[in-house]
Amino acid sequence: MKYGIALFPSKKLQDLANSHRKRYDSHYGWIPPHITMKDPFEVSEDNLPFITSKLKEIALAAQPVEIDVYKVDTFYPLSLTIFFKIKEHPTLTTLHQMLHTEPFEETPKHKFIPHLTIGQDLSEKEHADVLGQLKMKKVNHHEIIDRMQLMYQLENGSWTVYETFRLGENHS
Repeated sequence: MKYGIALFPSKKLQDLANSHRKRYDSHYGWIPPHITMKDPFEVSEDNLPFITSKLKEIALAAQPVEIDVYKVDTFYPLSLTIFFKIKEHPTLTTLHQMLHTEPFEETPKHKFIPHLTIGQDLSEKEHADVLGQLKMKKVNHHEIIDRMQLMYQLENGSWTVYETFRLGENHS
């Protein structure tokens, strides 16, 4: 089965992202606004208890993650994805690195660019128009996220939470 690891921000930030996603993101109904910490990976049912125990260890060793959303950006020309850009913070970067060590695939498919997708699968013209409009809006949001979620993909392509892990219980 296909799994992934994500961080879900506060309702306030999710509502802000969804105000754009419902118009510009073809995946709006598949998963709530999130920060992808680990791209989808395959796990057999037999190996799932081992993976969840490793995630518990990582979560205990990690600290709650600080995020600062500070602008709208795009991956253009690589992709027509539009997103809220998140400043790299040591707590976020460290957690990402921890999720890319044994037993997980160690090399991420892409360079880690913390973001919250708000638009994708637009035509080039739509992308340019929407990006131009959204870049004029001021975005400034800070919060601390104290949980990460192991997600799994359903047959219809949507994602749902398998298990939630509290970050930094060793640090409180």
